[in-house]
Amino acid sequence: MSRVVNIAAYKFVTLDALPALREHLLTRAEALSLKGTILLAPEGINVFLAGEAEAVDAMLAEMSALPAIGPLEVKYSDSASVPFGRLRVRIKREIIRMDHPAIRPGKGRAPSVDSQTLARWLAQGADDEGRPLALLDTRNDFEVDAGTFDGAIDWRLQRFTQFPAAFDAHRAELEGKTVVSFCTGGIRCEKAALYMQDAGLQHTYQLEGGILKYFEETGGVGYTGGCFVFDARETLDAALAPRPLGAQAA
Repeated sequence: MSRVVNIAAYKFVTLDALPALREHLLTRAEALSLKGTILLAPEGINVFLAGEAEAVDAMLAEMSALPAIGPLEVKYSDSASVPFGRLRVRIKREIIRMDHPAIRPGKGRAPSVDSQTLARWLAQGADDEGRPLALLDTRNDFEVDAGTFDGAIDWRLQRFTQFPAAFDAHRAELEGKTVVSFCTGGIRCEKAALYMQDAGLQHTYQLEGGILKYFEETGGVGYTGGCFVFDARETLDAALAPRPLGAQAA
């Protein structure tokens, strides 16, 4: 196999006729010899795929051309081999389970901050209005242990469904700050930001594209360690290259 391209993408968009959509995407991905996971739910799509560059491009074009899905914001990385053992296309209740049906990103996104803006805020030690920052890691505890932003808040979540209760218990420590929630690719931090916004917390943002996009666009300034990914690579460094778990930070 030539160069292996890995993609991660998601989109909150209302989907129906999920069994037919699943069969279509599975058939196409199998024909292109791709491996990885596509998750489908009424709230949207979550994609982790790997294969030859031409095949990945063809699959992206296929998904983006579907009126139900449309263009996808994609995060890319390379690897020496395919980090997935098989291909799965699954239908789920949520693409990332939160168990709060009122949180529906497809109806309206939470405010976001891009990678360059966050890097500037980190260098300043505050946002552009001088408000102190609170970086909120919305990932599971073992993911945080592989690496996170310096000084980030970690509530030791074991699963994302615990986030609402954790926020309710710790809300006071976020008041008066600009809160930036973050996760691997953007799904959890988007739902988290919406939950906090709905709860009335002001100055709440999500990190657009998550840690992977931040690595891609800034080289990981202000972040120590790697980013855990759910495939054979385990973690990626700031250059989006595999980084063994337990490796010492430079």
